[in-house]
Amino acid sequence: MRVLGIVTARGGSKGVPRKNVRPIAGKPLIAWTAAAAAASTRLARTVVSTDDDEIARIARESGLEVPFMRPAELAKDDTPTLPVLQHVVRMLEAAGDRYDAVCLLQPTNPCRTGSMIDDCIALLESSQADSVISVLPIPAEHHPCWAFFGNADGDLRLAMGGTVPIPRRQDLPPAFHRDGSIYVTRRDVLLGGSLYGTRVVGHAVEASRSVNIDSFDDWARAEALLSAMGA
Repeated sequence: MRVLGIVTARGGSKGVPRKNVRPIAGKPLIAWTAAAAAASTRLARTVVSTDDDEIARIARESGLEVPFMRPAELAKDDTPTLPVLQHVVRMLEAAGDRYDAVCLLQPTNPCRTGSMIDDCIALLESSQADSVISVLPIPAEHHPCWAFFGNADGDLRLAMGGTVPIPRRQDLPPAFHRDGSIYVTRRDVLLGGSLYGTRVVGHAVEASRSVNIDSFDDWARAEALLSAMGA
């Protein structure tokens, strides 16, 4: 399986301005993703999609490819990820470079490793799933089988349906939430209009490797995790 790594790094970040090039634990944030991609043995090539000249320069200095710049219409605050990935795939295919799958690597998750990327790719290959995403287990106290929706009158109904919640913690089915660090999707599924497809498989990651930087609090936690990893 030939897999393309795509790092999405827009210039207009809001929660932490200029976060993709802001130094964290000794190097620019995007450089941590570059290091993980370089350590992967399963990525055939890793490119950056960005609309920002400084991000492009630092990405290249970190060992990533920036074969073209992202168009302005795909770099708005409300632009979804899917058309950005499709744009990269189509541009590369127009140049004669085709892949079996795409691995999305967002710079806001700097604690992933090359082996985590490789494990997700291997799982996609062996499972025949449409996509593999990195996930974290949901603690029992937040399990969707124990969650209720409320209406305007204060009445509650189980989010998962039924009338009675599962009584014992031991009987709860495994539940996960995406951690955002790795998404691997088959090429045909992606160009068909979905990042996930109809069959999604999760690859569980350690909490110590999971952080998604959207705020300065997230930034502080990421810096602590990266420092601990270095130690």
